[in-house]
Amino acid sequence: MTSDEVRAVSRRPLPPLDYDRPNLARMKDALLGGHDHYEIDRLAVEAFLTVAPDGAAVAKEFRSWASRVVRFLAGTRAVGQFLDLGSGMPYVENTHQTAQRYNPDALVVYVDDDPVVQAHGLALLEDHLVHVSGADPCDPEQTLNDPAVAGHLELDRPVAVLLNAVLHHIEDLDEAKAVVRGYLDVLAPGSYLLLTHYYTDGEGPLGEFARKLDGLMAGIGYPTVHRSRAEIESLFDGLEILEPGVVHLHEWWPEGPRLAPLTQLNHLSLSGVAVKP
Repeated sequence: MTSDEVRAVSRRPLPPLDYDRPNLARMKDALLGGHDHYEIDRLAVEAFLTVAPDGAAVAKEFRSWASRVVRFLAGTRAVGQFLDLGSGMPYVENTHQTAQRYNPDALVVYVDDDPVVQAHGLALLEDHLVHVSGADPCDPEQTLNDPAVAGHLELDRPVAVLLNAVLHHIEDLDEAKAVVRGYLDVLAPGSYLLLTHYYTDGEGPLGEFARKLDGLMAGIGYPTVHRSRAEIESLFDGLEILEPGVVHLHEWWPEGPRLAPLTQLNHLSLSGVAVKP
């Protein structure tokens, strides 16, 4: 199948928009100061900010983390293929821009089942090294068989799988593990898992804050779960975790002194990068 044929097949009709409930990708766009969201998304973000007023800064922290790990893999590890799952709305510094700055031949496939994300991605991102899939990122079989993925990624070569702020929306831990294994089991040795996840020690003010955030997100219609360190580390089972290990986002390959102060919310996420032996 040629590249044009893959693109034609992958551009399936977009599902209808639902204006009656907020959407995670559009909420993140609103938090990051974008323009591709609706009133229902802004109202959900306003509710979120009443509980976590520094939410916008931490949303940028997740983006900054992703840029650092992609730069590390593209530049230091010479990774040439990236699968960005639950990629969200195109932003200032996207995965392909970072990867191709350090590896000009890096190929990136974005996967997001939100129709607004798909529309913007297809309009702004696609070229011969950047592709957009509308598959469900939490369904590895569907995603890996989608023409935009299967037609471009070479699964016999290492692929970096990016799950940034995705798995904490899967309430069952075994189901979250199955999503990870569904991707990593079919990828070549030398492939990578890049992961962020909401975290709590379950005790004290941080544990109480995490439970409040989970309750808020459940009320919005997008349940989240803050997991323990041991549970998050179990998502990397069978992989070799790279230094500095499973740490807070700001601790993974930091770049000089912080310009913004750390808050409670900064300590309610963990991140890690691991390689398939």
